[in-house]
Amino acid sequence: MATISDVHEQVKQKYGSAARAVAEQGSMRACCDPGLKCCDPITTNLYSEAEKGQIPEKAVRASLGCGNPTALIDLREGETVLDLGSGGGIDVLLSARRVGPTGKAYGLDMTDEMLALARENQRQAGVENVEFIKGEIENIPLPDNSVDVILSNCVINLAADKNRVLSEALRVLKPGGRFAVSDVVVRGDVPEAVRKSMTLWVGCIAGALDEHEYLAKLKAAGFEGISMEPTREYNVEDARQFLTDSGVDVDAIAPTVNGKFFSAFIRASKPTQDKPKAACCGPNCCGTPA
Repeated sequence: MATISDVHEQVKQKYGSAARAVAEQGSMRACCDPGLKCCDPITTNLYSEAEKGQIPEKAVRASLGCGNPTALIDLREGETVLDLGSGGGIDVLLSARRVGPTGKAYGLDMTDEMLALARENQRQAGVENVEFIKGEIENIPLPDNSVDVILSNCVINLAADKNRVLSEALRVLKPGGRFAVSDVVVRGDVPEAVRKSMTLWVGCIAGALDEHEYLAKLKAAGFEGISMEPTREYNVEDARQFLTDSGVDVDAIAPTVNGKFFSAFIRASKPTQDKPKAACCGPNCCGTPA
């Protein structure tokens, strides 16, 4: 089993490489780096032409997500938004425009190269109500009850401790705050060869949760109003290149992989107030004499 530090190091290496590729070779799409094992169709055609026209091209090229979380939710003027694993900043910059000058959008990332690229994209976009901060999604460096909306794009499945991520997300959300993420999810059992590959973990596949487990973890963390909407289903042909490059016998596992992985929009909210404790059921409950 990969440790948290193992996963962090792998993510930093791969996404740092992607950021450098975009920064140094602006015409190159980050996902074309064969080391990333995160290629079409997962990362393509996620944003409209109108959205892409609002932000620098390098922010689009550095996007390695599996969905468009900004399309998940109605952002309101003056709200504070946090993007977990913000990468090149595409979702942060789009969100900042929607919440307006009285709102704010934070981007949290642990990779120095991605943070540098995101800040340069912010400068080029001329968006002031944005702050990119360094940190881990398992330990969000923001106060309790400080954000209205949490977004994330194919990042939570990279975390080794997903329970901690969801607990931290709930902590920093304001009461009634909304959670709206895109993630890769699994339906049913997956071959152990896929689960064990760290390269695939970084490619958003091996760390993906079973759909029912994902929903259960959100509930256990304290979220309510939980829903999951599948958006794209992947088959073994979609994954043939990066599975083969990772040493997996694609044809052998195809029957047990096809239809098992899909991208989904996942929504939830933080309760508006603490749930009341169960009523006392007898004269001597809680150790209090009658």
